[in-house]
Amino acid sequence: FGSSLFGRFSAPRSLLRLKAMAQADGEVEEVEEFVKPPLAAMLNTFDFESVARETMEPQAWGYYSSGGDDEITLRDNHMAFQRITMRPRILVNVREIDMTTSFLGASASLPLYFTATALAKLAHPDGEVGIVRAAHKAGVPYMLPTLSSYTLDEMLEARLPGQQLFAQLYVNPERSRSEEYVKKLEDAGVKALFVTVDAPQLGRREKDMRNKFTQQGSDVQGDDEDAGEVDRSQGATRAISSYIDPGLCWDDVPWLKSITKMKVLLKGVQCAEDAVMAYKAGLAGCVLSNHGGRQLDTCRSGIEVLPEVMEALREAGATREAFAVFVDGGIRRGADIFKAVALGAAGVGVGRPVLYSLASYGDKGIVRMVHMLQDELMMVMRLSGTPDVASITEKHVITKNLSDHIVPLPADNLVNGTYMPLMPAARL
Repeated sequence: FGSSLFGRFSAPRSLLRLKAMAQADGEVEEVEEFVKPPLAAMLNTFDFESVARETMEPQAWGYYSSGGDDEITLRDNHMAFQRITMRPRILVNVREIDMTTSFLGASASLPLYFTATALAKLAHPDGEVGIVRAAHKAGVPYMLPTLSSYTLDEMLEARLPGQQLFAQLYVNPERSRSEEYVKKLEDAGVKALFVTVDAPQLGRREKDMRNKFTQQGSDVQGDDEDAGEVDRSQGATRAISSYIDPGLCWDDVPWLKSITKMKVLLKGVQCAEDAVMAYKAGLAGCVLSNHGGRQLDTCRSGIEVLPEVMEALREAGATREAFAVFVDGGIRRGADIFKAVALGAAGVGVGRPVLYSLASYGDKGIVRMVHMLQDELMMVMRLSGTPDVASITEKHVITKNLSDHIVPLPADNLVNGTYMPLMPAARL
């Protein structure tokens, strides 16, 4: 619901649900307190999103849920998976299903990691610290964000013994700040560094832009905030944009490799040519990502880019062991994970499902969300005749319609029921 409607009430914003919309005189007829369903009632990732929408502050919901421009890519990120159809095999012994895997030196209970998302305290007071705890309980790696609510030291201190972490890096115009940050990550034993390369300018996310950002900003921007260099007038995105260097280019890759012994990957690759360039530059891998549909609208989903990238890498002589490819954006079902792995991904990253489950039920919500994806993936693997991750191949899926965006599909009621449409100013 629009923040302008929430603003009319004195009760806590997080507890209000509009039962009847405005009468002719513009007044709201009835308001009912939102009763949060029990955690056990959550059966899929969309359930968590629907609860988060009711419980989060409007500023936080606007930041997390928003996409770039008309939000075409935001929505297609998930719909693209539905353009891939299954090709199951029968009479395979699937009594035992093994979903475990490993990538970049980290083990995982399924081919999934929690990708970096900024400002997690907007979802819940535990923020990134709660996500660290949940990642350990769920048995998956967590990619620590640069623009975090908690300090890097606080996130690292939340680790449990043996827990494996990745980290995401926004390169700062003042390179010494990035070098200091990377050194701290390496000294702490972080396994891999994912350098975000799809955000030389942050996208126009209108749901977020309509809110003045008054919440706590990112820890690494403390000095910038004091210097008056943080614009809070148009949402959280604008407030954090000053940290990122738009001059980052291929010439900087040798420098990135020189400042750390961690494996370095590019996060935000969107075509085969750039994936091959990353491989030839000696990097350890890449993430096919459009930043959760928050940057350039009408670009392709990561899963749609995956087949062309894998083909180009094979032609360039790359092996999956030498160059790992990941996908993020739109993963909401166990079947989505299966399809990505079938097409060559070492694993998938999830962002919003982590934030929405955290906002709804804390770290326990995140763990349940992962367990649901595990249950779904186990079912899909069993029904597809694939007893372990290595047995999932491109022969188990059909991608004929993946790049055809006019293929008619049944309506996705869960998406339609949780997606909040963009509204023009006069209708807010």
